[in-house]
Amino acid sequence: MTKSHGGVLVPFILLLISTNMVAQKFLAFGFVVRDDISRRPDPLSQLKSYNGTFNLGDKHYWASAAFTGIHGYAIAGIWLLFGLGFGSYMILKYFYGKSSTPIVEYPPYSYILMFSLVVLFTLLAIVASCVIFAANNDFEHRVERLRQTIFDAGGDTRYTIRRVIKVLLSMQTLLSPYNSQADQMLNVTNHRLRRGSITIQQFVDKTRHTSNEAIRALYLANIVVVTVNLVLLVSALVFLIWHWPLGFIIIIFCCWILTTLSWVLTGFDFFFHTFAEDTCSALEDFQLNPQNNSLQLILPCVKPGASDRILVQIGSTVHNFITQLNSKLREVQGLGLNDIGENNIGTRGVCDPFSGAPNYSFTPDLCPKDSIPIGELKYVLSRVTCYGENSTGNCAGEGRFIPQAASVILFAYTQSIQDLIEIFPDLQSLSQCSKVKQAFTDILQHQCRPFRRSARILWLSMLSLSIIMVLLVLTWIAKAHHETGRSFDTCSIIPKSA
Repeated sequence: MTKSHGGVLVPFILLLISTNMVAQKFLAFGFVVRDDISRRPDPLSQLKSYNGTFNLGDKHYWASAAFTGIHGYAIAGIWLLFGLGFGSYMILKYFYGKSSTPIVEYPPYSYILMFSLVVLFTLLAIVASCVIFAANNDFEHRVERLRQTIFDAGGDTRYTIRRVIKVLLSMQTLLSPYNSQADQMLNVTNHRLRRGSITIQQFVDKTRHTSNEAIRALYLANIVVVTVNLVLLVSALVFLIWHWPLGFIIIIFCCWILTTLSWVLTGFDFFFHTFAEDTCSALEDFQLNPQNNSLQLILPCVKPGASDRILVQIGSTVHNFITQLNSKLREVQGLGLNDIGENNIGTRGVCDPFSGAPNYSFTPDLCPKDSIPIGELKYVLSRVTCYGENSTGNCAGEGRFIPQAASVILFAYTQSIQDLIEIFPDLQSLSQCSKVKQAFTDILQHQCRPFRRSARILWLSMLSLSIIMVLLVLTWIAKAHHETGRSFDTCSIIPKSA
């Protein structure tokens, strides 16, 4: 029966070694996503197609995703160059132009129309800014919730691994005096599991810090640009009403710079919108077809064949061991040794938590009521063990027929089997990546839609503000030109006679 005991450890070790692969999910984090990902230009590869998948660990993915906001970056560059050219022209005209420029008379309604346009675009810019504030806060909340869901899955996985390691150490202590091969395999497995746990923790810590900095940077950039822009909008209205030309020109210059920054942020916001779409599309693809996508790169345990075979092998070995054990116990009962009879182990013997072939399903709740857990067998063995202080004659008279040395070995193996049965649900969870799958399911079912929506609203609101600011700055320039050389009363819209 000792040979059967040792056989339990072989598939057990194989399964524990395979759980080390769970750590890889936090290193790659790759998915199959929309087809347009492979066609995105990659700035790090001379704008050639990225030709890859969504992979948080790949700088080429990040570069190609960030490049999707090129419309914002390009318009920001054009607007800045146009501003430099226009500013240079105005400076040259001021210093080298004609000393006097004839004043053109405009009808009174043109001043009212120009002022109305300025007020209209200013109000639209204020409304867009308020929407950005709300969308920015909502987007940060959604991203933080998504990040926390993933990090919690990593923490739960680490906790499960630590629990398995604790049981492994207990088994190693029990079996090391009797099975050197098992002791060596358990020691190697412990080291691998510890490395996996450390890898997960290092990745979570690094990713938590990096992602938090990126999100906070975007959040603060949106807040700062929009807040300063609001201050300048109000200041522009004050200078416009009080008719202070120099202050109004300074406001135009500052808002030109801020409009450039708002277009840059429009590109970045679209990049994060693209990231949200990639993430949710990947999870949708995984839910529809979990076996035929690159999620296998980060979740090798997604393949049910290998992990199921290992779990079945463990179930088969434990099932066969308990079957043989019960057979031996029935032989002992047949010898008329009542001390290990029905009152101690029941009519059904030791509980077998695994069903028979071919599935060997783990069903501990279906054990017969008149059976005992294998962990309680030690109490039965203690009643029939001949300890060293007892003479052989006394042991025979008391029905203690198992030598102490054999009893200790049998206890070690039966306790190891009991430990294995207790952590089997954890082994199932690790081999099937249950924590990660649950996290993905939660994100897909409850977080993806609001996450996508908040990212889209943030981008559209920033795009709207950028467009409005372009129109408003151009209207300000026209208004400044319209009022050149004219005098106004305070709070007056129509000028005095030229």
